[in-house]
Amino acid sequence: MVTENQAPPEKSSFPNNKWIQLSVGLLCMAMIANLQYGWTLFVDPIDAKYGWGRAAIQVAFSIFVFTETWLVPVEGWFVDRYGPRVVVVGGSILVGLSWVINAYADSLALIYLGAVVAGVGAGAVYGTCVGNALKWFPTQRGLAAGITAAGFGAGAAATIIPIANMIAAQGYEHAFMVFGIGQGLVIFVLSWFLRSAPGKTAGAKHRGKVAQTSVDLAPRQVLRTPVFWLLYIMFVMVASGGLMAAAQIAPIAHDFHVADVPVNLFGLVLPALTLAISLDRVLDGMGRPLFGWISDNIGRENTMFIAFGTAAVAIILVTQLGRSPILFVLFTALFFCVFGEIYSLFPATAGDTFGSKFAATNAGMLYTAKGVAALLVPLSSLIAAHFGWHAVFYIAASFNAVAAVLALFVLKPLRASFLRTDEETGLAFGTASNS
Repeated sequence: MVTENQAPPEKSSFPNNKWIQLSVGLLCMAMIANLQYGWTLFVDPIDAKYGWGRAAIQVAFSIFVFTETWLVPVEGWFVDRYGPRVVVVGGSILVGLSWVINAYADSLALIYLGAVVAGVGAGAVYGTCVGNALKWFPTQRGLAAGITAAGFGAGAAATIIPIANMIAAQGYEHAFMVFGIGQGLVIFVLSWFLRSAPGKTAGAKHRGKVAQTSVDLAPRQVLRTPVFWLLYIMFVMVASGGLMAAAQIAPIAHDFHVADVPVNLFGLVLPALTLAISLDRVLDGMGRPLFGWISDNIGRENTMFIAFGTAAVAIILVTQLGRSPILFVLFTALFFCVFGEIYSLFPATAGDTFGSKFAATNAGMLYTAKGVAALLVPLSSLIAAHFGWHAVFYIAASFNAVAAVLALFVLKPLRASFLRTDEETGLAFGTASNS
């Protein structure tokens, strides 16, 4: 019997194995990573051909982030209602189409259209894969969300160099066409292996070391809870603080006169700024499953306190000791190692608190905090212009420090009270109604 808003179990002979489902989600996420992290390779070639200017071309990136972020709750609703497969099939088509549009674009309007299509497609894949991971791993949500998010954080690593080489040898249009169609096809094939998690996964039977709800809350019920809005505010603070700091890494390196200084790290010799950015991407991806796993074992709020507090300290250390090239590399790497975990800790906490049935929609609503943070990032450039990059770094450190305190001393007791009410009444907000 399938309720009105419950995704029907998909009939398939594919093994009903949660690790296979997680692997498929990870690969799908890796296939959309270039839409965000590979875009920078195309900006200068497009500008060289048409002369539109970097600023005008980069508007497409902002459009992508906006559509990729803010439509995830809608796409998550489709996942919760119809299952993951149909949403990812649609996403795969849009992912391929977006770069085909870019390949033929001879106006900024078409470039912006490609960004909209890419954002909708990427959001469909992102929201589906994270939401599905939360449902398949009710007692290991941190690890599952972290592994899935790592695909997006580090998925472009294997293809950045081939894309750059193809742009240089055959032009950016050919690279858009080949990789756009290729990435879309891979997602399309993988989508047919995705399945909804069987049965009801929320409740006391499935509780591990992390406190979880025993009911499933529909999105409109979630929006009435103080816990959701506290999580949202914390997500905005940490995400905006991290993105602000990331935007100022290059200026601080040049100001400290370390950007072009060679640094030898484990036999790898690169200019400090190049090495820092490369290491940042790797550790950003690694930190997501690592801290997700830690949170599965010591609790979400405790892990948030450690991660956010470490981020605040790392930012301060960069400002105070970053004139040493090796310390600049190490402390920026430390910061990014504890920054990417927000994409595992917050979805996992949402799943624990609000249940599995509507996990994709609820996590999607929380994910829009990234969109709010992205809108705040341009302020960092204005602050840096008027008060210097030090002000930006101190603001970012303060955001992380405040979020760390909120996690341990406000979120933890608030969520405990929320779940205790849930446990005592059996239906803290009533059964999840249609939404």
